[in-house]
This record gives sequence, C-alpha cells and structure tokens, in this order.
Amino acid sequence: MTDDASAPRSEAVSKIDTSVPHSARIWNYWLGGTDNYEVDRAAGDAYREAFPGIVDVACGSRRFLARSVRHLALDAGLRQFLDVGTGLPTADNTHQIAQRVAPDSRVVYVDNDPLVLMHSRALLTSTPEGATEFLEGDLRRPEEILSAASGTLDLTRPVGLILSGILGHIPTYEEARAIVRRLMDGLPSGSYLSLNEGTDTEEAYVRAQQAYNESGAIPYRLRSMAEIAGYFDGLELEEPGVVQVPCWRPDEATIGGPADVGQAGGVARKP
Repeated sequence: MTDDASAPRSEAVSKIDTSVPHSARIWNYWLGGTDNYEVDRAAGDAYREAFPGIVDVACGSRRFLARSVRHLALDAGLRQFLDVGTGLPTADNTHQIAQRVAPDSRVVYVDNDPLVLMHSRALLTSTPEGATEFLEGDLRRPEEILSAASGTLDLTRPVGLILSGILGHIPTYEEARAIVRRLMDGLPSGSYLSLNEGTDTEEAYVRAQQAYNESGAIPYRLRSMAEIAGYFDGLELEEPGVVQVPCWRPDEATIGGPADVGQAGGVARKP
C-alpha cells in the first residue's frame, strides 16, 4: 500500500456504518482515542454504566499485548510478527514494540474492518531495517491470511502470531479453536502464539456483554478460562500459563491495579 491510496480510502469510508456501534471504535473510545462516533460513545457509556470495569479490561488487554510482544522480541528472539484482528491504531502498536527491541523486526497486520483500513497508514511506519505491512483479510480464512502474509514474512522461520480480543467474534468455540489451529499449522516450529480474550468470570461483565450483543452490533462472546486455555492445546505454554492478563509477567504499569479484569491470556511456543 502506498501514499497514493485515495481511492481505497474513499471506498473504505463509504463502507463505514455509523448507524450501529462497532467494537473497534468503542474499544478506541475506552482507550481514550478519537476514532469513534456518537453511536459508539453512547454504547460505550452504556456498557461502562453496566460494568464500570470495562475500561480496565481494555487497558489490561493493551498492556498484555505490549508485554507479550516485548517478551517475544527480547527473550524469545522473534523478528517476525503476524497480528490478526489489528483494531484501530493506538499507542504502542505491535510494530513499535517489536522494533523498539529489534529494529529489523517485520510485522504484518491483518483486519477486514473499513475504518481500520482507512487508518492503516498509521500502521505502516517502520524502521529502515524492518518492515511493516497491512493486509485486508478475514480471520475465518486462515490459509488466505498466511498466503498473503508470506509476501512480507518468511514462513519457514519462526513467527509470533498475535490474536488479541478477536476470537470472541467467532460464533462457536469449535470454529474459533479450529482457526487458531489452522493458523498455527501454517507456521514453523519455534513460532509463538500470544492470545488474550474476554472471560465469563464476572456476572456484571456477562450481563453488559449480553446487552451489547442485543444492540445490533457485531456480537462478542465471552468464554471460560478453560476454553481460553484450550486455544493453546498442543503448544508449550510459557510461565505463568493462562491467567488474567494483569497477572501475566506484570510490569510497573500493571502492579497495584486489579488482578481480575475479565480478560485472560497467555503465550505459548510451537514445539
């Protein structure tokens, strides 16, 4: 994608539906961003009124992403990352975290949301030594994602797969789990999975999510800790395993905050 992308940008704008709330825009609102509309802010405020902890969920998820990517680049030595279900750009995106540790890191983002597509230029900055690419793709077509990503990533070498708060949009757990397996099947030994998803551990969170799902927006399904752990079957979990995200290798920004934020995750290596 180049800077002469006015036509794709115009097409992306035309596809944006501002009549119903959208999870990526609401998430952006909770994180303090400005890429949202009144319908998103209204839905976000209603959700927060029903479950005030949702802002902790959003922040906890973002901080987990930062810590896990930093771990993969610094401790695991990865130099390639595939971030599927990117969402709207915000502070410390995957390429910024990875390239801060290793400037030669190569990062591919994948999303099919028109608003994310419109803002994709913000995700295409890169160090001279590395590379950053944005692909329009559908999570439900893992093989197509892998094929397109191979234009930037060497899929014969380890890759860090990032799935952050995206699998809840897949209607059934069986399908979501199969998607993870198919993506990891296309990556070589030594690759890693960083994954976090919303949990059904708190009643107020479950009620708020049900109300949101009934609003006409694209539903998101909270899942159990056991189901989230199941995404890592066949992989070697890094310590401390699958936990509430503030408990995964906390740093100074995390210590002292809530331990249970309704968002669980982990990092695992493909043997």
